[in-house]
Amino acid sequence: MELKVDNQTINYVKINDEDYISITDMLKSKDGNFFVTDWLRNRNTIEFLGIWEELHNPNFNYGEFAIIKSQAGLNSYKLSVKEWVEKTNAIGITSKAGRYGGTYAHKDIAFEFGMWISPKFKLLLIMEFERLKKEEQKQIGWNARRELSKINYKIHTSAIKHNLIPAKLTKDQINYVYAEEADVLNMALFGITAKRWREEHSNLEGNIRDYASINELICLANLENLNSVFINDELNQSIRLERLNKIAISQMKILNESDKVNIENDKTLITK
Repeated sequence: MELKVDNQTINYVKINDEDYISITDMLKSKDGNFFVTDWLRNRNTIEFLGIWEELHNPNFNYGEFAIIKSQAGLNSYKLSVKEWVEKTNAIGITSKAGRYGGTYAHKDIAFEFGMWISPKFKLLLIMEFERLKKEEQKQIGWNARRELSKINYKIHTSAIKHNLIPAKLTKDQINYVYAEEADVLNMALFGITAKRWREEHSNLEGNIRDYASINELICLANLENLNSVFINDELNQSIRLERLNKIAISQMKILNESDKVNIENDKTLITK
C-alpha cells in the first residue's frame, strides 16, 4: 500500500492490524544526507519513543531504556533501529526485509518523524493518510455489500430450486433457469441482461454486478430477498419483474437522495 506525499511514494503496511509507515521512504524528502540513526540519537526522540512504548507495550524494557536515555544527545552516541528494538523490546519501530523493505514506524511515530523532516511534510502526511483511510473504508463498505448480495443470491437460488425447477431437467436446463431469474433482477435494477451487458462491455472483466455502485448493491440485495418471497408465493415472472422494477426505482431514489443530503451536510460542516 502506498501514500503520495510531496511527490514522494511512501509505503505502509499492516502489522498486528496496526498501520506502520516507511520512515525510510519518508527520509527521502529531507534535504541533505540524513539517516534514521540521526533521528534516533536525539534525546527528544528517545523520550517520545519511550512514552509511546509505555502506553502500548507491556513488555517494554524500562531498564535498558533508562540507559539509552541517559546517553542520548551526546556527540559520540549512536543508536540503530536494531539496537533499539533488541535492547528495549520496542514494538513501535521495526525493520522489514524484502521488496518493500526498510524501517517502518507505527503511524503515531511516523507522524512525529514527519515533523523532523518539516512541519509541512508532517501535515501533508497526515492529510494523505486520512484520505487513503477514507478510501479504504469506502472499499470495505462496497465489499461488505457485495458479500451481502452474494448471501442473498444463495437465498434467491434456493427459492428458484424449490419452486421453479421441475424434476428431471438436465444440468444445462437448470443453469438456464438460474440465469434467467438472475436476469429478472438485472432487468429490474439495471435495465439490461447479463449477456447484453457483456456484449456491450467486452473490454471489461467480471460481470455487471462487479461494477455496481454501493447503492445498487444495497438495492440488489433487497430485490433478491423480495424475489425469493414472490417466487415462494408462486407469482409468475412478468408480474414479479414489474413489481421488482417499481421497487428498484423507488429504493434507488431514496438511496440517491440520502447521499445528496449527506454530501450537503458535509459541505455545511466544512464551511463552518
